[in-house]
Amino acid sequence: VPYSDLLQRPAMGSKTNDQLHVFFFPFMAQGHMRPIIDTAKLFISEGTKATIISTSYFTPLLSESIEKVRDLGAQIDILNIRVPTEEVGLPEGVDSIHKTGTPEMQDKFYQACGKLGPQLDQILERHRPDCLVADMFFPWAANVATRFGIPTIIFQGTSYFALCAQTSMFMYEPHKKVSSDSEPFLIPHFPDQIEITGNQAPEFVRYDDGSELPRLFKAIREVEFKTYGVLVNSFYELEPAYADHYPKILGRKAWHIGPVFLYGRGPASNEHECLKWLDSKKPHSVIYVSFGSVATFNDEQLMEIATGLEASGQQFIWVVKKEKQEGVKEEWLPEGFEERTEGKGLILRGWAPQVPILEHEAIGGFVTHCGWNSTLESVCAGVSMVTWPVAAEQFYNEKLVTQILRIGVEVGAKKWKRLVGDFVRREAIEKAVSRVMEGEEAEEIRSRVKGLAEKARNAIKEEGSSMLDLNALFDDLRSARIAHDSSIEPSHQY
Repeated sequence: VPYSDLLQRPAMGSKTNDQLHVFFFPFMAQGHMRPIIDTAKLFISEGTKATIISTSYFTPLLSESIEKVRDLGAQIDILNIRVPTEEVGLPEGVDSIHKTGTPEMQDKFYQACGKLGPQLDQILERHRPDCLVADMFFPWAANVATRFGIPTIIFQGTSYFALCAQTSMFMYEPHKKVSSDSEPFLIPHFPDQIEITGNQAPEFVRYDDGSELPRLFKAIREVEFKTYGVLVNSFYELEPAYADHYPKILGRKAWHIGPVFLYGRGPASNEHECLKWLDSKKPHSVIYVSFGSVATFNDEQLMEIATGLEASGQQFIWVVKKEKQEGVKEEWLPEGFEERTEGKGLILRGWAPQVPILEHEAIGGFVTHCGWNSTLESVCAGVSMVTWPVAAEQFYNEKLVTQILRIGVEVGAKKWKRLVGDFVRREAIEKAVSRVMEGEEAEEIRSRVKGLAEKARNAIKEEGSSMLDLNALFDDLRSARIAHDSSIEPSHQY
């Protein structure tokens, strides 16, 4: 449904005095920014006024994203804040996680973000919105908002499954009850019997090394129990047992409103060369390989991927984060690789139009790091996955994809790595790619994921599960505003 149609629908509570004003505060990373922009646009399509708080680095992306809906009369604004880099020893201008190249710089960036409280305080005091939707990476924001009686909703850009797993690991610490990090254990108090190892859990869960991440994630887990509720970019039919389980263990409301990227989408542009290349291919004949905007691999691993792809015999589109340098031999590619795979394989450097690629009928599989945005995009496109988790909550997402939904196969990554992915050999890559691309198992997987794609589209329709939850959230926020306006003490409500 294009946004022009959404904006022309009768909006919920369209009377001016009933209009909610919601502030959105995304973490400064591409994978966090995109779903919150989509969520803000969804809110305004339902008659809400929205303001997005971010750094100047993301202003061009934000401006471009909201320009069309603004032109259609939507009330949406951008407010800039400045990351206090000098207070933590970072160079000036590091206002996005993508500008931090090492774990040490990342830690300092998280520290600097923890010092944004005074700026947020000034913004909220001046504008007094009805609600603050804060990224999970800003757990301290809830305390700032509470000062003004403003309910805070934490935005969780991952699956209910991963949220349940993280909460269970935090509450029960099963990784401390096994003899080694390679010994499997069951995730306790869980709807399904799921085994994981300490090696696959985030390092900051397993031990506190004094860095910023263990402190941050402890604060994230703790604030979930205290906020007004949690917003989840998922849909009920994808993971019903976990959508039911999560609010129970939290004792807090959770609203599933996803997949947010599906709302208001117009026809995709077909201008990128790779889409024209795909037009010449048969349905389900090309595997797409991409690992998101943060994960990286060393040259040795890239060589294994290239060799594994070639050995599989499958046609491919492979996104790599390396610029081509004229006249310089590329050590990460086998000798003669590009010549041998000409017409059969395409290497894209840097950025790729991921959603249009996945939605193209020529795509038959997706080798992915299991970031939640990528996982949802694959589900919604009806594309099977080869799972290669690297960091964050990606190993949990892998379990959901391969064991609960059975819409993908594991490549065999065994260890959580903060920036550089775990090493996987070419034989494992070849085998996993072949399994999702050809044969009876591949057809069964494809059939299951296509069924989920249809359920995703239904979830965002007028009476769909996600739209109903969104409307329930707006009702809750209006009730909270009425209670607050009746001068009930904020501390008794939120």
